[in-house]
Amino acid sequence: MTETRARSLWAGRTLALLGILLVAANLRTAVAALSPIITRIDVDIPLEALAIGVVGMLPPVCFALFGIFTPMFTKRHGLETVLALSLVALLIGHLARGLSGSLAVLLLGSVVTFAGLGVGNVLLPPLVKKYFPDRVGLVTSLYVTVISFSTLVPPLVAVPVADAAGWRVSLAMWSVLALIALVPWITMLVRHRTRSVPTPVVEEAEPALLGRIRHSSVAWAIAAVFAVSSLNAYSMFAWLPQLLVDRSLVTEGEAGTLLSLFAAMGIPCAVIIPVLTARMKNVGLIVYAGAFCFVIGYLGLIFAPAPLTWLWVSATGLGQLLFPLALVLINLRTRTHEGAVAMSGFVQGVGYTLGAFGPLVVGVLHELTGDWLAPLIFLTATALAVTVAGAVIARPHMLEDDLNRARTPD
Repeated sequence: MTETRARSLWAGRTLALLGILLVAANLRTAVAALSPIITRIDVDIPLEALAIGVVGMLPPVCFALFGIFTPMFTKRHGLETVLALSLVALLIGHLARGLSGSLAVLLLGSVVTFAGLGVGNVLLPPLVKKYFPDRVGLVTSLYVTVISFSTLVPPLVAVPVADAAGWRVSLAMWSVLALIALVPWITMLVRHRTRSVPTPVVEEAEPALLGRIRHSSVAWAIAAVFAVSSLNAYSMFAWLPQLLVDRSLVTEGEAGTLLSLFAAMGIPCAVIIPVLTARMKNVGLIVYAGAFCFVIGYLGLIFAPAPLTWLWVSATGLGQLLFPLALVLINLRTRTHEGAVAMSGFVQGVGYTLGAFGPLVVGVLHELTGDWLAPLIFLTATALAVTVAGAVIARPHMLEDDLNRARTPD
């Protein structure tokens, strides 16, 4: 049995490391950069609540779709080529959003942008496996941390840049970061075109196993946790700044800062929750804690939105702990590699699909009522609903056990 000897991060793979980290720096910019300046855009491009809701649901929809189709392209063209093309799409999408003169162009630019992001989401893990098989944990931690900062920074700078140079520049400027991320991958493609390097396959679940997974209660429970996390997170990224301006009477700049605070709460969750989950016997308690954080935050915004706005936003942000919890449970609630792959595909497919409706429903409810009370009640209800999944997850049973029972006749 051979083992991979650890070597320096920079030994012959500097471009790969820089490329991975630069891609990670791009993966959330487009998601978090738009909502803080939505009122500025509305002056030039009239945006109804439904349109904003559609833009808000595009990220999880694209993440789900391109998570399915990306493996088909990588098998034919290779990881690096497909990633480079995704960065080109991201660059074009940012520019299209900044240059858009109509809602149709803004939506089209957003679709192209989020398609590029969806491909990048899928390709980073196998790229880490390909170039850093001896440092998978370290490099994964590095790029996840960079992703967290790529969520935190855009809301902080969106409004000041829009004030100084206009909303078009505020949206389009992220194309520069995409262009910078493209440089190391183009360089590697040119330099190593003739070099044979084994390419890890972007794994797909076995069709037969995916067909049976719908009979598993634990699979549905984890998918529900992922869905509630996705639904609430993307609803906040789409609507939180406008909600705070209307309900808490903060300025647009303050609202952008508070959105960054919401995003920042995900960083300690990503560090602590996987370790805590692996050590706890009753994991359902963590599900209840996430639901509690969401509920406290929303109730605060309903009953006392102005005095302690930062506290309610922080509590809501801590509700994001459901996201890393769902990801680590994919491994903890499966016995086999094949089961983990099937569980991952099912959980993310169902979770992102259901999560995509969050921003849309929030926008429709706000449009129908002219207030934020109904949307906040809806989000509170979703947080309470996930406690049912917590009760299922609390029982330490495995996916394979559910599938075996489903195949055994009574």
